[in-house]
Amino acid sequence: MAKQKYFISCKDYLVSGEEFDLFWSTEYEILETKPVPRNLPFYYSSDNYISHTDSKSDFTEKLYQRVKTFMLSKKLGWIKNYKTSGKLLDVGAGTGDFLIEAKKHAFDIYGVEPNETARGVALHKDVVLEKSFEELKDLKFDVISMWHVLEHVADQEKEITSLYNLLEEDGVLVVAVPNFRSYDADYYKEYWAAYDVPRHLYHFSQNGIAEIFSKFNFELVEKRPLIFDSYYVSLLSEKHKAASWKYLKAFYRGWMSNFKARSSSEYSSLVYFFKKREKGL
Repeated sequence: MAKQKYFISCKDYLVSGEEFDLFWSTEYEILETKPVPRNLPFYYSSDNYISHTDSKSDFTEKLYQRVKTFMLSKKLGWIKNYKTSGKLLDVGAGTGDFLIEAKKHAFDIYGVEPNETARGVALHKDVVLEKSFEELKDLKFDVISMWHVLEHVADQEKEITSLYNLLEEDGVLVVAVPNFRSYDADYYKEYWAAYDVPRHLYHFSQNGIAEIFSKFNFELVEKRPLIFDSYYVSLLSEKHKAASWKYLKAFYRGWMSNFKARSSSEYSSLVYFFKKREKGL
């Protein structure tokens, strides 16, 4: 096997303060975090890991929750261009807010969330989440969504195979991930918050996403930018740098990232819409 090429080293700013290296994949245009810790759940054990809570204790968390609420209906609007009802599975459902919104739009909702704390928060909202795909293996879904989840998955190929098997033949798969080819990633380099090592095990480019899903018989049919992500990621990145005037600087860098992406298409995060391709084609 060819030796992997080194890309950059990053620090875990959330839990451990440890350094991790990113290497180019030998097969796809993606980056891989090395080493992968054996006790990976430990690196999620922080009250500041916001996708597992509904915390609004400071300005950044309030901003995150406000934008998340705004984007829920926007995301459902995108999905309804393909499906207006049916079974919807949210993988990595966090605290269940997207599923609550989907239920309002006439979808039958299902969710998978491995984190016990997040499942508990969702249950208080009357959203029951499964721990793994195993509880759902006899079902088929019209829509499967993964909002900033794929980068956390250790076995990418097994996960994508499971998604293919769970999706109806005419269903749609929706995957949102950060884009390390974006302007804000290039500007902040090792401080870029969306590297989020070691919780993010993989880091994607647009070509990389298309390559890996094509191998598993998915056809990319549409891409959409998540324009607010550049501002939020820039703010966290400025915090990593311990910068002064961080809010002003973050707003400027977030705006600049979106401005440059208007011509390059390299937004900070993108949503990819896939359809199943018949095997063998």
